[in-house]
Amino acid sequence: MTALPMARTPGRDESGRMPEDITPDEIRTRDGSAGDADYGVIGVDYGRYRQPEPAFLTAITDALGDARTLLNIGAGAGSYEPSTLEVTAVEPSAAMRSQRPVGAAPVVDAVAERLPFPDGAFDAALASFTVHQWRDLGAGLREARRVARGPVVVLTCDPAELQKSWLEEYAPEVIATEAGRYPAISALRSGLGGDVTISPLPIPLRCVDGFSEAYYGRPEMLLDEGARLANSAWSFVDRGVVERFERTLGADLAGGAWDARHGHLREQPTFEGSLRLIVARPPAPPAARCALASPR
Repeated sequence: MTALPMARTPGRDESGRMPEDITPDEIRTRDGSAGDADYGVIGVDYGRYRQPEPAFLTAITDALGDARTLLNIGAGAGSYEPSTLEVTAVEPSAAMRSQRPVGAAPVVDAVAERLPFPDGAFDAALASFTVHQWRDLGAGLREARRVARGPVVVLTCDPAELQKSWLEEYAPEVIATEAGRYPAISALRSGLGGDVTISPLPIPLRCVDGFSEAYYGRPEMLLDEGARLANSAWSFVDRGVVERFERTLGADLAGGAWDARHGHLREQPTFEGSLRLIVARPPAPPAARCALASPR
């Protein structure tokens, strides 16, 4: 008599484990990607479209203060690694590691949720355009806090502000996908702990880091398939959504409808969209807090 397969409890994998029991290392793709996007497929030309934007690099460097050693978590192709610091990078995707420039900081194949470094190994930690890829946000933030003696700096997008982009008119499915992937700012604040500041980061008109909002005044760029693939949300929508986007945006650009509604953006120096710079500094030790509170 043939044995019947055991019924699986909803939410459990074939071995009966719940998602929270599965480690990030177990769900990495062949390329090594540990998030929901496979950069072995979509990240081949990532470095061509996603260059470090100087204005963002300056803001990040300022936020790092007097740090001398830095851990760049989810480092990708090496953006936003200040040349003045001693940087160690962590990146799980082989495709992304292969695009790091000659002379870039040493890179370790590891995931944010399990950093192979001792407590307080670095002066600071950085996570730019990566927290939405972490399978366990809380674990990744705790690890960043654990290995950094000083600030943890996060460059991310506020999902509640993504609809500011004109892309909402043409591909609302992409905006909805992004909003569902990026963690709420409140979750980042609580997960990081300590003294947390959150600042909007204006996007320059000629921004060279090609995430979707970087093209707020250059809509033609998003008709380039490579530019879209450098934004992982496009890999999650149906081909029909992409074709409709290309057809409607192409027609509106050719006929002038896009410019009638949004043409002022072509000359607007900056755009304040969803981009946020989060800086979390560790809480002062009890003795220091007492000293600050004592009257002089």
